[in-house]
Amino acid sequence: MLLDQVRLPAVTAEVCCRDVPALAAAIRRLAVRGAPMLGIAGAYGVALAAYAGDDVAAAADMLASARPTAVNLAWGVRRALAAYQAAMRAAPPDGSRVLAAAAALAQARAIEAADAAASEAMAAHGLGLIGEHARILTHCNTGALVSGGQGTAFGVIMAAHRAGRLARLWVDETRPLLQGARLTAYEARQAGMPFQVLPDAAAASLLAAGEVDIVLVGADRIAADGSVANKVGTYGLAVLARHHQVPFVVVAPVSTIDFAAAGAGAIVVEHRPASEVTEIAGTPVAPAGSEAYNPAFDVTPARLVTALVTERGVTQPVNAGMLRVLGAESAVDDGALASIPVER
Repeated sequence: MLLDQVRLPAVTAEVCCRDVPALAAAIRRLAVRGAPMLGIAGAYGVALAAYAGDDVAAAADMLASARPTAVNLAWGVRRALAAYQAAMRAAPPDGSRVLAAAAALAQARAIEAADAAASEAMAAHGLGLIGEHARILTHCNTGALVSGGQGTAFGVIMAAHRAGRLARLWVDETRPLLQGARLTAYEARQAGMPFQVLPDAAAASLLAAGEVDIVLVGADRIAADGSVANKVGTYGLAVLARHHQVPFVVVAPVSTIDFAAAGAGAIVVEHRPASEVTEIAGTPVAPAGSEAYNPAFDVTPARLVTALVTERGVTQPVNAGMLRVLGAESAVDDGALASIPVER
């Protein structure tokens, strides 16, 4: 059962995915989105396939490829698949399928719980970067809608709000699908935060006027050199923040770091349908037949990132060497699972 994020904030509705094709379709149309939540959904999808008696490896491939940029999706799928395959090898033949499905489900639940814990840790670490009476600018949506907990960047913002440090949250509308105006504003309103929504293009003048103390964003994939793929428009904010000498901070769990991707060139950027640009909520805003350039993400080089906040703490500066340390620490924690071969 998924909360349909496409219909928020006007309608609160659930989507019931009874099989993996339905879940993959929900992921592609953004009913469920956000890097950590996609990892959770992908893992549950593997368990769904296992309980349904489907070809679990094929289902895992379908899920992992539903959105190519968000690394957590394939990460969550791989972990649940590895747990399933290990249980299949270890279980007695007559009960292997049921026990293996239970193992995949247990792994999905563990991923969800770990993400909630990571969210809490990131909020605590990130709060140390927030001064009194802070005016924070954020992009896209990074709250509870994308996480097992309070979120990534929004989790830090929530911690600042609770600590009485948040003077104003500036919310980029985040064109073309308005995840900021629809979803971040929705979560900020629920939390009772002081916030204002602004057009993406207004961020430049806002920074120039000295109205922003820090920029906080999430990430969909972080390469081994610290390059950050996030919702399109993030790179522009990073350039503006550097020009105006405002800290630009990325908040993401270690699972969002793709240590196999050497740099920006290794990150596949998803391109989405032209209708998302040429229409708004189904209403055409461009002449019929207009073509559109619609990358869902852009990539910010590490040199523009002031700090990276993960559940392990604040990494500064952000570069390949510092990320290798995070990778080594992560490998120690995940070593048991990482040693399980994933059969195809």
